[in-house]
Amino acid sequence: MAQKESCSFPRASGILLSITSLPSPYGIGTLGKAAYEFVDFLKKAHQRYWQVLPIGPTSYGDSPYQAFSAFAGNPYFIDLDTLIEEGLLHSDEVNAHDWGWDSSKVDYAKIYESRFVVLRKAFERSGHKGTPEYKAFCEEHTFWLDDYAFFMALKFHFGGQGWVDWEDDIRLRRPKAVREYRAMLANDMDFWKFLQFKFFEQWDRLKAYANANGIKIIGDIPIYVAMDSADTWVHGDMFQLDEQRRPIKVAGVPPDNFSADGQLWGNPLYDWDAMEKTGFSWWKQRMGASAKIYDVIRIDHFIGVVKYYSIPAGATTAIEGKWMPGPGAKLTTAINSVLGDSLVIAEDLGVSNEKVEALLKKMNYPGMKVLQFGFDGGSDNVFLPHNITENYVVYGGTHDNETLVGYFCDDNKDIEDLRYAVEYLHCETINDIPEAIIRVGFMSCAHTVIYQLQDYLGLDNSARMNFPSTLGGNWEWRANKTQMSDKLAERIARLVEIYGR
Repeated sequence: MAQKESCSFPRASGILLSITSLPSPYGIGTLGKAAYEFVDFLKKAHQRYWQVLPIGPTSYGDSPYQAFSAFAGNPYFIDLDTLIEEGLLHSDEVNAHDWGWDSSKVDYAKIYESRFVVLRKAFERSGHKGTPEYKAFCEEHTFWLDDYAFFMALKFHFGGQGWVDWEDDIRLRRPKAVREYRAMLANDMDFWKFLQFKFFEQWDRLKAYANANGIKIIGDIPIYVAMDSADTWVHGDMFQLDEQRRPIKVAGVPPDNFSADGQLWGNPLYDWDAMEKTGFSWWKQRMGASAKIYDVIRIDHFIGVVKYYSIPAGATTAIEGKWMPGPGAKLTTAINSVLGDSLVIAEDLGVSNEKVEALLKKMNYPGMKVLQFGFDGGSDNVFLPHNITENYVVYGGTHDNETLVGYFCDDNKDIEDLRYAVEYLHCETINDIPEAIIRVGFMSCAHTVIYQLQDYLGLDNSARMNFPSTLGGNWEWRANKTQMSDKLAERIARLVEIYGR
């Protein structure tokens, strides 16, 4: 079963902005007022899509691609002003905490230290447990909610340790230990369920507002889950783990332009044979849940569906890995059966091959083209606008790339590539390239074009979201209200009008 015809993707454009990057007085973007104002900005700019980064609860390193759950929402995104309006918090309680002095960056350490203290006060005042809304929420999310709440309660009980370092009886989920810990941590489990109830309550309202204003949400899901996640702990038999629940092989990618040693992600690899025996039930649950909260689902590292890079556990670099065959169309057919009206975008960047291209064509999933990659190798470079056909989503750059200004206006770039870009784009100087990149994306035949807000703002690499294979300084950039001006919205809207998006 293939995805709907490409006409389901209209000729349109959108903006990539992480929830974390929204303005907020409390240190990190939330699902509150600024999110609604960003929807209003998108509408003024005649955009049809808001693409977000993964919205799951983050762990060490703060990467949204390493979450404690493939289903849960990030409690940091729960809007505190909304809780104040609901009478669950007092403004003086919230303002008593230090959320970080720099409004242009997220200080994750300060957020971690204070957010759950404040949210627990809201939990203690809430009468949610007796409401039909809460009961319906728990029933709807039965598949993952209780396991996630138990996992998080245990994690805090053990001082934040990863589950692989817990005591053996509960690490291996022995029945007696499970019963005893559940009884001991019952109130803490209720707290973590409450946070998910409030997160999805606020998310659903925001998505409804966006959809009512003609804006669809493009979600982003990592192909792999984190080792330190409820998913791996609970469903260990679905992963390549040994009898002691230790990883046998882990995920990553081979050496590339980002890293000479490759990228050693460390995520547990799926046991695809075991998953196939269940009819890919876990994946169907995951994609069905994603289809309820997103209008379009971007699957990160889609190449892993066709072939995955397998690295021995304990390796220090990704060089030792090798490619192994993935489930291919068996998985995508199962996925499509639960999508409903939601659509899929395949992040097919990296070492692609004919089998990946054939699967995309069979499923009618649009792949991705990044214009930043287009200006080396000559006129046959597949990322150049004249080589991009309709069923693609075009990006100037993604969260893993430099900003357009950072990439093209850096003195360290290859001068011949820059000369080619200047000539190709009819620019007078290198400094004109970033704006021209935005224009040619709109001009292209691709049905969808997405740019980061940082690139519309003309920001340098101080606004870059992520430096792959590094820890620290990532996922921190934040916008301010003045940057999302009517003037910028009008400029983007004019591009939409000129190029029929």
